[in-house]
Order: sequence, then structure tokens, then C-alpha cells
Amino acid sequence: MNVLETSGVHRSYGGVVALRPMDFSVAPGTVHALLGENGAGKSTLVKILAGAVEPDGGRILLDGVPVRFSDTADAARHGVAVVSQELNLFPDLDVLANLFTKRERLRRGVLFDRRAMAARAEPVLAELGLDVPLRAPVGELTLAQRQLVEIAKALLTEPRVLILDEPTSALDDSGSRRLLDVLDVLRRRQVAVVFVSHLLEEVMQLSDQVTILRDGQVVMAGADRAGLTIDGIVRAMLGDKLLAETELASHTQGPAPDPAPHPASAPASAPPSAAGLEVHGVTVPGVLDGVSLTARVGEIVGLAGVAGAGHQALLEVISGVRTASAAKLRLPHRASAGAPPRSLRQAVRRGVAVVSGDRRLGLMPDKPIWQNVAQVRSVALARDGALLRRSELRRRAADRVARLAVRTSGVEQPAGLLSGGNQQKVVLAKWLEAAPSTLLLDDPTRGVDVGAKAEMHELIRHACGDAAVLLCSTDLDELTSLCHRVLVFRRGRVAAELSGPELNRHRLLTEMNTAD
Repeated sequence: MNVLETSGVHRSYGGVVALRPMDFSVAPGTVHALLGENGAGKSTLVKILAGAVEPDGGRILLDGVPVRFSDTADAARHGVAVVSQELNLFPDLDVLANLFTKRERLRRGVLFDRRAMAARAEPVLAELGLDVPLRAPVGELTLAQRQLVEIAKALLTEPRVLILDEPTSALDDSGSRRLLDVLDVLRRRQVAVVFVSHLLEEVMQLSDQVTILRDGQVVMAGADRAGLTIDGIVRAMLGDKLLAETELASHTQGPAPDPAPHPASAPASAPPSAAGLEVHGVTVPGVLDGVSLTARVGEIVGLAGVAGAGHQALLEVISGVRTASAAKLRLPHRASAGAPPRSLRQAVRRGVAVVSGDRRLGLMPDKPIWQNVAQVRSVALARDGALLRRSELRRRAADRVARLAVRTSGVEQPAGLLSGGNQQKVVLAKWLEAAPSTLLLDDPTRGVDVGAKAEMHELIRHACGDAAVLLCSTDLDELTSLCHRVLVFRRGRVAAELSGPELNRHRLLTEMNTAD
């Protein structure tokens, strides 16, 4: 009998369907893999199972009895626990305190009974093969050890269902092997495991059943893993998108193409030049391992990978918001390489622009549009020495807004009143106003509609004429349509480089989800 199952659960956000009516189940002592591309509906289903989100309809059944979780704490009381890649630990507290956060045992109603807590914790840690002092601060542990502490914390609640959401995405090989051994422990305990992972080799090795979501609906339900292949899983995840790629390839077969930059829609007025961005030996312990790359002025280089693969961390190093233990960086128009910027302000002064898909990081919603556009230019004054009057800043902002086709009543309008797509154009406008030589794009079109996304893509193509561009994106279509080439990251290293005919969704997805 299944421990946990759903019947017809579905969920929409503001009219956008995230999860269509679906059935899902997991049995005790089994590992059920949940797969799908970004946006397929996995996160929504996990949130529903964990009590973080209520479904719009359908039923959740525990031991065949309908239940309704009011929140994650309620789900935990019913025996459903979650361990996600974003660890919910306090680095300044020791291991024991983290294991019993909000569940501390008291002695005489006042003092924490650490002896009783330790007596409960030690057998669980031993079962997981984690040999660390209970008094050790969690912040001093390795990432793999912290992940095991999080799992031990969940097991101490004696769950009947454990959801492991991308548990190995940021771990090295040894950490992944240790963590994956934990699944044998969970099977012996007869815990039902929902295993969310992008690493398909791990899924083939570790899971018992596989369910695949695509566009918010189930396309493969509870299939026996023994009867599956990695290629079959990828085809199920892509569906019609793979068929479209195949048809496109069949229509474009013929003589070898001219050695023009990919894609064909890239701006022809500014072919990639020799001088550009050079990155050498970037190392962040546990995150990046000696990464090197180049991007010429006029070139868009994509950075792809599953969550925690290191591609986004590289942007953080180049933009000065993350410190590297080792790195050399040569920016366009600079004579020699040197250390990366020590802050975002210093990066801006060196000609680096950063456009994030999280508009909260790039927009002042209560300020007028012109102040948003002028914001970065005021930081970059040391580069061009031009101190402008407010009237001139307004004029330049109005000109920039017009060129980017921002739909607004005027530059005095508060930026927060614009639509999402137009807000993102304002974020791009403020960085372009500083005339950057290096443009870092981190999911720049996340959350914008199709029309606004197409407009943003055209703006990015034109922006690359004067800058070296690095583009991180969770949208594979964005990477294949915009980039001249794409570097695929796995476990903090560049694992593959794709360009030309090789740069397609199927190859990208396969490379991203391959375990080293």
C-alpha cells in the first residue's frame, strides 16, 4: 500500500497553470524519482506534498486517508519531511543544536537536556556514517557533512516520507557517494523517498520508480527504472521540443555552413573581436575548481548547468560579490590580468554590468524611471568623468527608455508601476547607460511574458556589439537561440563546450544532467 499519494491535485498562479491535475504515489521502502525540465511542475508538486503550498483542487492521501496540510510543520507532524539543496541550518550553532532546532528537549522545563538529545542523535549520525563532534559549529563542516546533518535532522523526526530535493547538486564526487549511500539506510527504515534530481545517471542507479513531468503534467508515471534508458528519459522530458529540433536539423542538412558565429540572428555589425574577457583559474573551495574561459567583445557565451553547478557563482566572482581563493581576470580593454573586483562598485568602475532576473536586486520600485536608469552611471563616473545635471540625466534616460521600447507614461513614473517585462527593460537600461565592456546576464528574462522576452533577446543581441557577454539561463531555448557557444558546468568545472549544430536542447540537457 502506498504511504503518500495524490489524486487530481493541480495548482495555478495568477492564471498560469503550474501543475495540471495529476496522480502521484510513493510506497514504503522505495525511492521514487521525480524528473522534468525547469518549469515542468516538479517544484510545485514538491511544495504541495510538503505543505508549503495548498493545491487548488484534488486530494492528498496518507495511508489511503485524505489529509490537508496547513503548512510544512503540519506536514512534518504527519510524517512528511523535506531536505532541499538550500540547507536550513544555522552555521554559528553546533551540530546538536541544529539537529533539534525548535524541538529542543528541556530538563526541568528550563535547561536544554543536551545529554538526552545527544543520546538520540548519536545512533542516527552513526547510521548515516557521519563522524563529527556534536559540539562542532556547523559552519566548520564540509558541504557534504552539512547535507548529512540536514538529513539526520529530518530522520530524528521519524518521517514516513522523505523528499530529497536535488540533494547532490552542489556536492563533489565523494560527497555524492556518501549521500547516496543514505538511500540504503532509508530503504531499511521503510521510509518512502521522493528523489528529485537532474543527474540522470544517479537516477538510473538509485531509484526504483520514475515519474516525469513536462509542462505541468505527467508524461511518464511510476515507470520501473529497470526498463528505462537515459536517452528515453531525455526524450520524455523534451517531447515535442525534441521533435522540432529533429525536424529543423533535417531541413538544414546540406553543405557545411560558413564559419559564421552562431546563432544566425546574432548582430552582424560587430563580429567577435580578439580582445575580450579572460578568466583564469577561478577557485572557490567547494564551489568552483580552477575555472578558465574567454569571451570576445561581440560574443555571447552561455553558461549552463543544474543548480549549484558553479556557473552562477562564476558571475558572482567576476562582479565582485563573491571572493575567490584564486583567480586572474582580464577585462576588455585592459592591458593585463589582475585580481577580480573586491566589490560590485569596483566591478562597475571597471566596466562590468550585472543584469539579474530578480528585479528586486536591480530596481528601485518607488523611484522614478529616470533615477533607476541613472543609478549605475553615478557609480561609474570615474570611468568617463562626466558629471551630468539632473535635466541631462532625465533626457538621457528618456532617450534610453525610448530606444528600449519601454511602455511608460514618462520617465517620472515610478518603476514599480511598470509591467514585469518593462521593469526588466529598465534594469537593462540602467546598466547599458554605463556603457559596459563586460555584460553579465543571470536569468535576465525570468518571469517575463513571451513578447517581452523576444524584445529583451533583441536588445541583448545589440548590446553584445560593444561588450563581452556571459549569459546564465535556466531557459534552454534562450541559450540555444542567443549564444554563439555554451559552456556546461558540472560540479564546479567546465565539463563541455557546445557550438554550431551541437548547440541544441537535447545535447544541452544531456550534458547538464550527466554525472562525472
